[in-house]
Amino acid sequence: MTNLVIDIGNSFTKIAVFENDGLLKVEQYQQTSIQDVEGFLRSYNIDKVITASVKKEKEAWQLSLDERFRVVYFNSGLSAGINNHYKTPDTLGADRLAAVIGANYLYPGKASIVISGGTCITYDCIDAGANYFGGSISPGLKMRYNAVNYYTAALPLVEADKDFSSAYGYDTVTAIKSGVQNGVKFELQGFIENYIKTHKEYNIILSGGDSIFFETLLKNSIFAPYIKIEPYLVLKGLNAAIQKHND
Repeated sequence: MTNLVIDIGNSFTKIAVFENDGLLKVEQYQQTSIQDVEGFLRSYNIDKVITASVKKEKEAWQLSLDERFRVVYFNSGLSAGINNHYKTPDTLGADRLAAVIGANYLYPGKASIVISGGTCITYDCIDAGANYFGGSISPGLKMRYNAVNYYTAALPLVEADKDFSSAYGYDTVTAIKSGVQNGVKFELQGFIENYIKTHKEYNIILSGGDSIFFETLLKNSIFAPYIKIEPYLVLKGLNAAIQKHND
């Protein structure tokens, strides 16, 4: 079974092709066109299409897909084997749900805390029994740097620095780096520590554009042995959902 899997986020659209569980190809676009999608359709004999989107309006390339395929639009009803206890499932972000589905599909029977670093940082937990109760959302790394500059009169706009590891800043720029990056580091550690109080065996799954950066922040922590990098976790979760979906 060859599946076309599409994840439409706030900043980028990711399009992937899976042959059963195997990821064959993935591309990322800031502006997606019909020609981009046609490239996938010419190269593969697609059986099913699934789309998850944070946007309400469809673009021209999506309408074109609708004309050619019976596109499955991911929603809270496509739980793919997890028990979703979220109080307002219709308001749960598609990316968050797909990520925990992906975690459960890749590591069945084991608890996971899924941390996705993008526009926002999301923390979502699924236990060994595939129960999902919810998670947390906080400002992302870039958002924090932008906010420091935007909401002050004199502080500069600073970029994230993976090589910065000081406990404090020695000038204004490094003080901002220390505050933002150490703040994210301590937040990561705090959420993980709180979660593992009730789970003896667990995975820490890092996903999203800042996943490698987060791994750097945690590399010297006691959690390092439990970390797994899954940059395509949402796509894998969507693929799991379409495989379990009956037309």
